[in-house]
Amino acid sequence: MSLAPSYSAHRLFSGVLSGAHTLEVFLDFTCPFSAKLWKTLYTQVIPHIRCMNLAVSIIFRHQVQPWHPNSTLLHEASLAVEKINPQGFVGFSNALFDKQAEYFDEATVNLTRTDIYRKLAELALSVNAIDDRQTLLQLLDIQASDKPQNLGNAVSGDLKYHIKLARAQSIHVSPTVVFDGIRDDSVSSSWTLEQWQKWLETKL
Repeated sequence: MSLAPSYSAHRLFSGVLSGAHTLEVFLDFTCPFSAKLWKTLYTQVIPHIRCMNLAVSIIFRHQVQPWHPNSTLLHEASLAVEKINPQGFVGFSNALFDKQAEYFDEATVNLTRTDIYRKLAELALSVNAIDDRQTLLQLLDIQASDKPQNLGNAVSGDLKYHIKLARAQSIHVSPTVVFDGIRDDSVSSSWTLEQWQKWLETKL
């Protein structure tokens, strides 16, 4: 339930008294079900919690699923945005979910990894998450080498941290919801605001 200071932008909402309860949502940017849950959470559940002044804090967690190979690149880009402009993380995350179909396998089959990074930089720029695409691309850049070492890029370490965090909690798929440290698999990506409200009532 803790959140490292360097990833403070992952706290989507801080409830009253800094949130006596913590709701963690493990999401994959290229998972359609994650996108459904995010949209309801972002546009309805968080405004409801804010309006009712509920003692709930909400944290975004990265859940990269290997069967969505481009997911790694999208999550890397979000982490790079946070390094550049923490205030842009949530807006960029919203844009990633909104535009996720553009990064599905069929839409990117003829694109290289670098092509996708450039596309992501343009998206971040278009939603004002960053001011300069080149700064973002530098963080995502993979340097060619005559002696490959699989070193990754400037945010590979950050992504590893988040993946290890999820695995330590036995999180396997997205979306997954954890409330006060306990996974609750009853939560559905198809839930309406009313269903979220009833669920929250049982938790508070």
